[in-house]
Formats: sequence, C-alpha cells, structure tokens
Amino acid sequence: MNPETMKLKMARMKDSMDSGNRTSTGELSVCVLASGSKGNAIYISDGACSILVDAGLSGKAIELRMRERDLDPTTLTAVLVTHEHSDHIQGVGVLSRRYNLPVYIARNTLKAAPQLGKLHEVNHFECGQGFSIGKLSIHPFSTSHDAADPAGFTFQQNGTKIGVATDLGIATAMVKEHLKACALLVLEANHDPDMLINGPYPWPLKQRIKGRSGHLSNQDSRVLLNEIQHDQLKHVVLAHLSETNNTPETAYQTVGEGITKCRAHLSVALQERCGELIRL
Repeated sequence: MNPETMKLKMARMKDSMDSGNRTSTGELSVCVLASGSKGNAIYISDGACSILVDAGLSGKAIELRMRERDLDPTTLTAVLVTHEHSDHIQGVGVLSRRYNLPVYIARNTLKAAPQLGKLHEVNHFECGQGFSIGKLSIHPFSTSHDAADPAGFTFQQNGTKIGVATDLGIATAMVKEHLKACALLVLEANHDPDMLINGPYPWPLKQRIKGRSGHLSNQDSRVLLNEIQHDQLKHVVLAHLSETNNTPETAYQTVGEGITKCRAHLSVALQERCGELIRL
C-alpha cells in the first residue's frame, strides 16, 4: 500500500470516528448535491459509510458542493453509477482516481462509458440483486430509460429506507414495488407536459422525453407518489427538473397535490446549488 493510499484510509477512519461523535452510526443522511441535465450527484451516508450516487459534475465542483455542507470528500467510501449519460458520470473517473474510490456499476453501463477512463476499483452489480457497502444494504432495480442498463437504488439500514429514482420514462410495477416503505424519496419530476409540447425543443426530442424511455413528468410523478406514499414517508425531494420545460414552482405545486396520505416534507433539488443535508 503506497503512502498516499494509507494517508487517505487513515483520514477516512478518523472521520468515521469523529462523525460517530457528531451523529450516531446508523442514522442516514442525504444531500442532493446537484440535479438536472447539466449534472447529478447525491450524497448518502450512515455515519460510517459515505457514498455518491452518480457524479455528473466535475470532480472539483462536487468537492465544492460537498464542502458547502461541511462534508469531506476524503471520507467518501464509494461511487454508485445509475447509467452512462454524461450528466451522471462526468466526475466519476476523476474522483475514483483522486480518492482511491471503488465504483459500483453495471457491466453494460461500464461498456457504454469508455470516457470514465481508468478507475481505482470496479465492482459490478446486477439489477435485482442486492449488495452491501459497510452496513448499508443497497438494492438496484431496473428503470425505463434510454441507456444500456439503467438503475434506481434503495438504501436501507436499521429499518430506515431511502429510494432514488430519476431518469425513468415510466413508473413500472417494479419501480413502484421497490419505492414502497421509504422514509425519503428522491423522485424525478422532469417536465410539465404543456411546457414541453409548446417549448422550443425539436419534435423528435420532445417525443424522446415524454416517451417510455425518457423522463417522468410532474403529473406522472404525482400519480406515482400518491400510490406509494405511506404515513412514515418523511421527505420527498423532486429531482432532475428540466430548465426549459419545468420550473421549481410548477413541479412543487403539481406533485404536491399528490401528497394526501402523509405529512412528508416536499422540496425541489436544483441544478445550480446543493440541497440541505437531510437526516433521518
């Protein structure tokens, strides 16, 4: 083990001990660092294990976003990749090499992403087969999107469950099943159908976005949320909003109408700044 690798590992161990003094290990925390067509990244931690779901900004930008929330990039444990589109993987290779991070990625996604370059360590997962990182149980599930093998994820520890589902054209029965019983959901609300149809995009792109392998509309997100909500759902973060075909206010109002069976706090993730650190 070279000195630099040893230094990073020691720093991670120290931070885990320090974080245990600030936050009890097992308490889950989530922060959407960025969300939208220009870059996506979500930070999830249980106090001992800290991961990124996607790294679609530059490595430097992700480091800056993390530090805005007093999160130390040197304490990251791994990066998970949902799919190969550039707004989800731009910083993956850089962060993996800089911090000696393992990358968890589907085989076909890796094949479709040669721009990742050399990675410190690769761990393949298959949708439908759960795995663990530390004490964090992770279950990837297939989504309907125009990528090689796109995935959503649930994360679970000590009975608390988090669901992440962005970049999905439709909410399949499988998606609905996996997102049940979550305490926190990061859920796509990409576009308003009227704004999309009447907007400036060329017709083929409009068809792609609203198609079965495109992106979920505000209305579709509302229907999905209404179906899977339960009285223990505490937070819903709307994600991957289109800058051209949606607004935070429109998404919030439309999807919010679907919260009828619980008191979940609804928020909207933005492209230009990171969200709050949510603790569960």
